Amino acid sequence: MKFKHLVALATLLTPAFGANAAGIDFRISNDTAEITYLTESATFGYGGADIGIGAFIAEDDSLLFNGSILVSGTPAGDVKGLQFGVGVKAYAGSLDTVNDDSGGGLALGGQIRYVFPSSTPVAVLGEAWVVPSVVSISNFDGVTEYRVALELEVTPSARGYIGYRNLEVDIDGIADSIELD
Repeated sequence: MKFKHLVALATLLTPAFGANAAGIDFRISNDTAEITYLTESATFGYGGADIGIGAFIAEDDSLLFNGSILVSGTPAGDVKGLQFGVGVKAYAGSLDTVNDDSGGGLALGGQIRYVFPSSTPVAVLGEAWVVPSVVSISNFDGVTEYRVALELEVTPSARGYIGYRNLEVDIDGIADSIELD
């Protein structure tokens, strides 16, 4: 049933963004699924920004929406395959806990990516987002998300990856974080 909700969201996003989409990121594990629409904007900074809008669904009926803006680029120097990014990410949703906790927050974060030079581009990626307690709302007392991935360019317009992600939400009055993924 939850997978049907994610497919419905993907179906709704497709006509709205159509061929203008820079990308769709679909992440799936045994207990979770996430779809994110990715695009670019030249109005942020010198090189523009990557903008993402997504929805995360867990098997326990937890639902978390997110939106992100990541400004990235290559550093000066001879390391051409290295890319850095910094940005903000907003989270909002509800968790299927004892109290059906809901809330949100604004994260600061960044990304580092290195593309190995080869005929078939392979890259490693590290990313982290942290919502401090001071910018959390409702029952959320913080969110932490980090991931590492190994990417392979399948075609010039498609990449596949395998990786690890940890997504935890701190709830007011609960000592342990709730691990969603």
